[in-house]
Amino acid sequence: MNFDSRKYVLIAAVLFITVVFILRLFWIQVVDDQWKASAANMAERKVTDYPARGFIYDRNGALMVANTPVYDLMMVPREVEAFDTVAFATLIGVPLTDLRIRIKEARSYSMFKPSVIEKQIPAGQFSSISVHLHKYAGFYGQSRTLRTYPPRTAAHLLGYLSEVDARKVAQDPYYKAGDVIGIGGLEQYYEPELRGRRGVRYVLVDVHNNIKGSFKEGRYDTLAVEGEDLYTGIDLRMQQLGEQLMRNKKGSIVALDPKTGEVLCLVSSPTYDPELLVGRVRNTNYRVLQNDPIKPLFDRALQAQYPPGSIFKIVQSLIALDEGVITTGTGFACNKNLVGCHNHPNASTIEEAIQYSCNPYFYNVFDRIVERKLDKKSRFRDAALGLGEWEKRVRTFGLGAKPNLDLPSLKGGNIPGPSYYDRKYGKERWAFSTIYSASIGQGEVLTVPIQMANLAAIFANKGWYYDPHVVRAIGEPDSVQAKYREKHVVDIAPHWFDNIQEGMRRVVNEPHGTAKSARMKDIVVCGKTGTAENPHGEDHAVFVCFAPMEDPKIAMAVYVENSGAGGVGRRPSPACSWSNTSPIPSSDQR
Repeated sequence: MNFDSRKYVLIAAVLFITVVFILRLFWIQVVDDQWKASAANMAERKVTDYPARGFIYDRNGALMVANTPVYDLMMVPREVEAFDTVAFATLIGVPLTDLRIRIKEARSYSMFKPSVIEKQIPAGQFSSISVHLHKYAGFYGQSRTLRTYPPRTAAHLLGYLSEVDARKVAQDPYYKAGDVIGIGGLEQYYEPELRGRRGVRYVLVDVHNNIKGSFKEGRYDTLAVEGEDLYTGIDLRMQQLGEQLMRNKKGSIVALDPKTGEVLCLVSSPTYDPELLVGRVRNTNYRVLQNDPIKPLFDRALQAQYPPGSIFKIVQSLIALDEGVITTGTGFACNKNLVGCHNHPNASTIEEAIQYSCNPYFYNVFDRIVERKLDKKSRFRDAALGLGEWEKRVRTFGLGAKPNLDLPSLKGGNIPGPSYYDRKYGKERWAFSTIYSASIGQGEVLTVPIQMANLAAIFANKGWYYDPHVVRAIGEPDSVQAKYREKHVVDIAPHWFDNIQEGMRRVVNEPHGTAKSARMKDIVVCGKTGTAENPHGEDHAVFVCFAPMEDPKIAMAVYVENSGAGGVGRRPSPACSWSNTSPIPSSDQR
């Protein structure tokens, strides 16, 4: 066969095959109703499986945070057929105008990708909606969970969930528009552990929105992985008691286990019901809380910076003893011409000075620390040298820097050193007489309540501490986090702590002690009172303590704003009670 003949054979074969394909497609698409009906009735849909977020437990296994099921109503525009929008708006409880706007936005976003039409519909409400969804092609429900807070406590500590913003979506490829993320508290700090990993299913659905099976037998599906549970050191009953005691007050209570650094309670007052920031009412309630003049969203335990007041005298005592500028038997007269003080006997020992909380005594102590004649030619340079050594010692107590705590949005307070005063007054233009207010924990010295509780733990342990932390284990109750097992030792010889502990014991248990009201019958409490000066109104009362004196089990710090001196604080005005001023309904009324 010549070449021309073979050419015609090949052309004929190609034409024959082409005609066969055309006829077959014509048959499937035009003649055979079976294939037409199948194509019309089946569609592929991508369904996101949202994992259950991890639970949060207290130290005794009490549930603090759990999940409750909700549904998002989704829409795939290309699958939607003509429907009664008025009836549909009534069915899902959305104003008709809002529904039309959402449908328009969904179509603008994508005709093929699903969009949320209504978020976070409670399971009970969605069950009454779902029975009618077969009438509305292109609409379906997608399950997810919301947080619930059975004890309704520890709002600042736990945090809340909020929808991710566009910036977070751009930064982290895990998140997509409409996802939620932890904001504040443990929810934010442990977001990667709590959120788990979402999965994806590809399913086939008919025109009635009924799932008819998996696509390609699940070949492209991925399983959702549940979030890990958090096991905290919080004692739920102590937390609730602390919040009850702080009602109608502004301030905070922080309690630690000094042997482990675990946070036993973290109270900030005023507080709010964490259920108020859950679900579709979150945005409305958040705005009300944010605009409330008593600032219930402000975490005073972690972010409020106060002068430590007379609490700081126990730190000054240790540094002075260790530097050798005083001895345990050093005495100073209570000379009120140097600095104001209350009436008490003259202190002839360091223990008595702490017991009486004598301001002139510690004025003299700080003078000896700062100006030690290290530079005999210049008083200013001498003060800078002395204060520099003092600053290094103070910082080993965990002051002047943000604590290594497993919560976000921490403040670190301020420990002023030579560079600070050089900036404020000019180099070689200041000396002890300029900065003496720091001797009694006032002036430029600032601390945060969590730091003061840790300070109490240091005195309970006689010179060491573990970083304070809320979560003891992740995933399994006994899997203690290794990073919180590093012991920190302050730069003070341990034997000096015996003298300071005795002084703190006397503060609570002996005459002329400033914290007699903290005395207990069967437990020896060691404490120290303080007054944080407030230039804008009534001073703040401060108290730190640990107990029992032998083998301490708890160390704590309490701040009560605008209540006067630490040992004789007055009850603040009930006007600071959030429950008395907020127009937000309780979660039972939502």
